[in-house]
Amino acid sequence: MSEKKNIVPKKISEGIYEIPKDAKNYMKVPARIFADEKIIRAMEQRMFLQATHIAWLPGIYKNALVLPDGHMGYGFPIGGVAATDYEEGVISPGGVGYDINCGVRAVRTNLKKKDIMPNSQKLVEALFNNIPAGLGSKAKIRLSKTELDELLIEGASYCVKKGLGWDEDLDHCEENGQMKNADISKVSERALSRGIPQAGSLGSGNHFLEIQYVDKIYDEDLAKNMGIIEKEQVIVMIHTGSRGLGHQICGDYLRKVEQAMPKYNIQPPDRELSSVPIQSDDGQDYFGAMACGANFAWGNRQMILHWVRETFEKQFKTSAEDLDMHLIYDVAHNIAKKEEHTIDKKKRTVITHRKGATRAFPANHPEVPQAYRSMGQPVLLPGSMGTASYILVGQPKSMEVSFGSTAHGAGRVLSRRAALKRFWGSTIKDELKGKGITVKVANPKMIAEEAPGVYKDIDAVAAVSDSLGIGKRVVRLKPIAVVKG
Repeated sequence: MSEKKNIVPKKISEGIYEIPKDAKNYMKVPARIFADEKIIRAMEQRMFLQATHIAWLPGIYKNALVLPDGHMGYGFPIGGVAATDYEEGVISPGGVGYDINCGVRAVRTNLKKKDIMPNSQKLVEALFNNIPAGLGSKAKIRLSKTELDELLIEGASYCVKKGLGWDEDLDHCEENGQMKNADISKVSERALSRGIPQAGSLGSGNHFLEIQYVDKIYDEDLAKNMGIIEKEQVIVMIHTGSRGLGHQICGDYLRKVEQAMPKYNIQPPDRELSSVPIQSDDGQDYFGAMACGANFAWGNRQMILHWVRETFEKQFKTSAEDLDMHLIYDVAHNIAKKEEHTIDKKKRTVITHRKGATRAFPANHPEVPQAYRSMGQPVLLPGSMGTASYILVGQPKSMEVSFGSTAHGAGRVLSRRAALKRFWGSTIKDELKGKGITVKVANPKMIAEEAPGVYKDIDAVAAVSDSLGIGKRVVRLKPIAVVKG
């Protein structure tokens, strides 16, 4: 198949499309795309081509995967998943992305929608003033170099140790909010200098802090296990990552890995997919630096959660404990993990790359926190500004078909440039206001860039995960108020 000929994924079963491994001569495995017919038609040819590139990775197992929120990214599609052999395979910075451990945490409350609506503007202003947001935003605290080092090693636990959270928060984070293989010596001084002023800041782009209410409950028992007991209950969702530190780590290692490939005789079909053997010094250097970026992100979200609780305490004149502001869960979206998966009836140790993808481990998996061991890991699926978000739980089928993964959100259908041409921020803000949604942004153009029409239908994305049996819908959330950078 030539580069100019369109790639047409073939439907092999309901919700699963495949690009066969003979579609390109470099493919080692097929590429599979999870989507319904409407979603697959909306996906870009360039994204399909990127899916074939993933299938080239040395040591890749079973299939290159694209989840229903999939769209064009750097190297990997966003929504891309690949598992490579831990001993003989490679690790690719493009398979993690620039915003290392961009992720989401959801916090429950005992408030109801009616408690928020009359003063939503006041609450949004207070959150905006208490939590730094926007491109280049600086945090409320400035860490010393020693403190930053501790954060990069300890992740969210550093924050809790410093009084910026509750001990139980760590039990409700993927990896307990800390990757153990973090190696500060592999992080550049430039990356460290970018991280010092940004710990505890929301950032810009698709990052947000959103006050939501429970719109629909699909499974009452699973919802109750998360402390979600009724419709119109208020949930707070925080979406951000590793800020400039993670971006710099990725940029540093994309260059290093590209320069190192010739000595391993690695020649990817696209230079953006630069990769090195995971067991090489170069591979371990990146893996250790990436873990530092992941820990920074978990700490970043932990600080923001602490200030969200403080803001609610001040606004409602009672304690966060009395408001039942317990962390439901925190998931990572852009990360590479050392995991064990059963492949062809054998247990194998792999590096699972999840770029714009969420871990969705089922009940009784040893890596699911004890609080959720009996039901499966919560999956947080944020939608676009003004539409729904979902909480799901991982299902057994995910271990069979998607290396324990599902989608991470709605997924873009328009670039930021195209969004700015099509939408006016003021118009979108007025439309959202008409729906009772309060919006506060640091940069007004972000409203246009993040308009609901920029993204896929989140209901359809969640439905694909549910129908495939990789992520079961538990609740649907709708927005009341949004804070963006």
